[in-house]
Amino acid sequence: MAQTVRHEAIRRLLAGVKGFRARYYERNPESMRDLVAHGQHPDVLLIGCSDSRVDPALLTMAEPGELFVVRNVANLVPPYQPDGSYHGTSAAIEYAVRELKVANILVLGHARCGGIQGLIRLRSGEGLQSDFVAPWVSLAGEACDRYLDEVGADDSGDCATDLRDRPHLVERAAIRGSVENLLTFPWVREGVDAGELQVHGWWFDLDSGDLWAIDPDTKRFERVE
Repeated sequence: MAQTVRHEAIRRLLAGVKGFRARYYERNPESMRDLVAHGQHPDVLLIGCSDSRVDPALLTMAEPGELFVVRNVANLVPPYQPDGSYHGTSAAIEYAVRELKVANILVLGHARCGGIQGLIRLRSGEGLQSDFVAPWVSLAGEACDRYLDEVGADDSGDCATDLRDRPHLVERAAIRGSVENLLTFPWVREGVDAGELQVHGWWFDLDSGDLWAIDPDTKRFERVE
């Protein structure tokens, strides 16, 4: 039975590829021909979570060529650290900014994030059996320290005595930390200071479908009407 389920999942994906080909190569081939001939020129680098429920292209209804996307657990951005190690997210940021010349960088987080749940467990003293996930999500720990006080209140006034009761506070703090880490990349900071690049932080409520964004003036999350 399990083998049948796996095969059915692959069949659905193959059907999707056929539908994509029919839409963009048979019925409306001009856009793909242009992308092939002239390359990609997206305006937006979107840093999203690997969560299967929050696909950036589906959520934004973006067309091919509109988004340059990098996804990882908990949509985290590490600080600038050119040490010769493997840095997939940092490499994507560099390529998008220095080669593609994107005008916007968007960090997209969401409710009920499994990676952030792991971080909350770690900060609650629970163990997390993993080789890579625990150290990765720990990147957001410093953001929690900056944006959440000892009782779990953020600067919007929302609070919780136990962060396990209000995980959205940690999810939003992690987004704000990632936005700050983006500015440690020298060529991101240069673009922002020159007015050629904007950095955004979004949080998508998986329960309601509402979108919240960091207000550029107040630096707080506000619901997008």
